[in-house]
Amino acid sequence: MRATRRTRPTTAVLAATAAAAVLLAGCTSGSSPAPGPQASTPSADGTLPVSNAAPLEPLPTGVPAALAPYYAQKLDWKTCDGEFQCAEFTVPLDYEHPGDGDITLTAARQTATPGGKRLGSLLLNPGGPGGSAVDYLEGVARTYDPQVRAAYDLVGLDPRGVGRSTPVRCLSGPRMDAYAAADITPDDQAEVDALVAVDKEFAAACKDGSGGVLAHVSTVEAARDMDVLRALLGDDRLHYLGKSYGTFLGATYAGLYPDKVGRMVLDGAMDPSLDARAGNRTQAGGFETAWAAFAKDCAGRDGCPLGSTEQEVGRRLTELFASIDAKPLPTDSGRPLTEAQATTGVIQAMYAEFLWPQLRSALTDAVAGDGTALLALSDEYYERAADGSYPNLIAANMAVNCLDLPAPFTGPEGARAAEQDFAQASPHFGRDMAWMALSCTYWSHPPTGEPHTVPAAGAAPIVVVGTTRDPATPYAWAQSLAAQLESGRLVTYDGDGHTAYGRRNTCVDGAVNRYLLGGEAPEDGTHCAK
Repeated sequence: MRATRRTRPTTAVLAATAAAAVLLAGCTSGSSPAPGPQASTPSADGTLPVSNAAPLEPLPTGVPAALAPYYAQKLDWKTCDGEFQCAEFTVPLDYEHPGDGDITLTAARQTATPGGKRLGSLLLNPGGPGGSAVDYLEGVARTYDPQVRAAYDLVGLDPRGVGRSTPVRCLSGPRMDAYAAADITPDDQAEVDALVAVDKEFAAACKDGSGGVLAHVSTVEAARDMDVLRALLGDDRLHYLGKSYGTFLGATYAGLYPDKVGRMVLDGAMDPSLDARAGNRTQAGGFETAWAAFAKDCAGRDGCPLGSTEQEVGRRLTELFASIDAKPLPTDSGRPLTEAQATTGVIQAMYAEFLWPQLRSALTDAVAGDGTALLALSDEYYERAADGSYPNLIAANMAVNCLDLPAPFTGPEGARAAEQDFAQASPHFGRDMAWMALSCTYWSHPPTGEPHTVPAAGAAPIVVVGTTRDPATPYAWAQSLAAQLESGRLVTYDGDGHTAYGRRNTCVDGAVNRYLLGGEAPEDGTHCAK
């Protein structure tokens, strides 16, 4: 949640919801997964050649001649990470100047299981931005409906800048610890200066560590990469299931290539028409809505650590944050729990209802003076490993967001002026998110995107799924995106947590599966109860 309009990838949340044993076996073992194919060897000028291109006859419809070699590559799938296959392919660093060099992207797949009528490939993206689709695929592939797995090769493509696809690199593990702990509700000028210094350090580290790719990780460029992969997979149309930020990526693809849209599902939708300030403020309200649901649930249980009414639970959380701000709590790790980490720990638990018992326990410990469990939730949010290392999740998240939209503030005075407005939307998280919106102010590359609507005129039906109490992608975003898309079909899930498909709600899963398998798009306005 540190970057502008941060929407955490759903990888861990969905895998744990559908198959906790699979996640624990695949992601928390001390052993490392088998490596995928090695990256291409750079040439003297640091570029990666399109080395596996074949003569292309005829040229794909609508593909400029300069891009023809990229659409002519042959994917060389190799076994990776156990039961999966991985392949690499190259794309232009800059689609407007394809002669300026290439980058390498990595995709993974699980081929369709025997016994079904194969319909093609189903590209998956878990969100973020910054979430690894390869990791997501490997974590949840076996939890998808058996008929869907028999009909499609499930494919995860790490977007440019993410995971195994020419990743952006920023802070080291110890500096990420400091970044996650930094005070994001400054009370005086010294704390404002300290926060600005942290944001500037992050931006400078990304510039120093990422090279030329940092200027070319926009969502538009990632969507163009998906079209290259669609062609290399042999599909005339892109079948796609995106969650969270993956909905913005999918909608962007639909806007660029409406005639190439196949069966597309966008779950936990983002609203591309919002600017960064409005997006952050609305998202703060989403987390407040989720917190209210948790507070009501907690107050109705014996032993709720914060009180016996929803109002008391909310008031005592504010008091707890204030006390931790004044004096961080000790933890078993030796890293003190700061107010920012305590807030992030609470935010993490809002993503899925099954995390609420863990949060109640963590709050019980925190009230007693032990921050260990809340710090663990914060570390889960950042995907911090036991050895203190971090994936490039936050680095990629910031890099994409700062290119996709102009920064909402030109300096800390803007964040300070926005505090009250944000706090009205979210008394518990608004100040934090106002100051987090400052992050892109110091970015090294100017934004390339602007708020916009996506009609995707002429596209096949696009199913948009919205959850009424979704914290990270508020339900109003799904309503807006479905209305923008000329072929949008809104499916509403009246429930809690981030995203809905694959969480064992028979109504949502049935509507999506019927569409993926038979092309039967649900009626616009379909409503599913918890």
